[in-house]
Order: sequence, then structure tokens, then C-alpha cells
Amino acid sequence: MSKQPKYQQVADALRREIDKGLYKPGSRLPSEAELAARFEASRNTVRSGLGLLVSQGLITSSQGLGYEVRKHEIFELNASRFENLTFPQNGDAYSTDVTNAGRQPHQTFRVEMTTTPEDVAQRLKVEAGSRAVLRFCHRFVDDVPWSTQATYYPDWLVQVAPRLAEPGDVAEGTTRYLADRGIEQIGYADEIATRMPTPDEARLLEIGPGVPVLLWTRTGYTSERPVRCTTTTFRGDLNRMNYEIGDLSARNENDAQ
Repeated sequence: MSKQPKYQQVADALRREIDKGLYKPGSRLPSEAELAARFEASRNTVRSGLGLLVSQGLITSSQGLGYEVRKHEIFELNASRFENLTFPQNGDAYSTDVTNAGRQPHQTFRVEMTTTPEDVAQRLKVEAGSRAVLRFCHRFVDDVPWSTQATYYPDWLVQVAPRLAEPGDVAEGTTRYLADRGIEQIGYADEIATRMPTPDEARLLEIGPGVPVLLWTRTGYTSERPVRCTTTTFRGDLNRMNYEIGDLSARNENDAQ
């Protein structure tokens, strides 16, 4: 006889069935009443087991609609090629990558003059609290929230490239716009971290309980100094990043990534 609590047994049994594909992504689980009869348990016990799977990000719960296996339609981002202007692009890198993957991009913008947070100021080598432009993007793939992106540009750069402070999109992408004005980013420093989302992040990205976010902070450098700091916050369940470093001529492009 199992020593595990009954709700844990319910959760483990359903998890195994989901892993085996008995319940496909997007499919509904049986009702609480049906599961209670199957496991010879109270509805409260079943509800606790289902709640455990919700907290682990395996299923979702909707009022009046029951429980559904979470969909995982992964979008893969090649961080080595992102913003690399030697690769063909139609607009900014995000739109190009999503379109090339056969999916539909959509994004909204917010542009504002603000002060530079201390962590960003350290990366940009400016005084904390100094003026900066913040360009904030809320991005979607196939109408599903994909990421938010917050980019800080120091005030001195905005004097040289005033379109950075204008509302709305820069059609050709800010990296190409800056390069066309002689401000070419020739190096990047990337930092990767994970954590649980803040309430605002959970709301914007429609993240359910138990799902972390992936934080990608990239600082762009010219030959002389840093010119921008971008933090992209991804839904941890819908995204995967990869890098290509060094000579990969021996790799078959048709191999599984």
C-alpha cells in the first residue's frame, strides 16, 4: 500500500498518463466527479491533486471549463543570428525570425523618457538615474504572448539617433537604423537567468502557476562603448534559445537541433 497521500497518488497517476500521451496537449481531463469515482477519493482530494499539477505547469484550470493539458508550441530563437545584419532580414530580427518559422508575429510598443536603473547604468557605463529612452515591446507569436522586451538607450545616443525616442516601431529595426547612422554594434554581452514571474509579467505573458520566465539581457557595444541594454523576458514553457559558436561546417543542417 502506498505511503503517499491520496492527492499525490492522483497527481502522479495523471502525470504518467499525460507523459504517455493518453491526454494530448490541449485536451480536457475528466471532470473532478469522474476522477473522484475512478480513484475512490473525495472531490477535495482530487482537486488537491489537480492543483498540484497546475502548480507544476502541467495543466491549466478555467472556471467552468475544467482542466486542460497545457499546450507547448515551442518557438526556437537562434540568439547568435538575432540582430546579425549579415543575415537577410525583412524588418526587425523578431519579425524576421517568427515569419521564417512559418508563424505570425505581432507586437505593441511603448516609448518613454525615463531614468536609468542602477543595474542598467552599470552595463551602459552611465550614471544611475541619468536620462534614457526606454523602448518596451510586448510580443506575440500566433497571437499567443511570447515575450516582453525592455531596451534602454542612453540620452547621448538619442541626440545622435532621434528616431529612438519616437513612438511606434522602427521599421528596419533599431540595430540596422543605428548601423545606418554609423553606430554599428560589433559585440554583445549576454546574460541568461531564470526565476518565477512577477505579477505584471504573469499578466502580460498570461503565465499560469508553476511556469518560470527566462531572462535574456544583452548589452550591445560599438568599438568604443556600450550603446544599449535589452532585457527580454520569455515565457519559460513556450521558448527555447540556441547559440552557434565557432566553425560548424561539420554539422549537417538537417540534423536534429
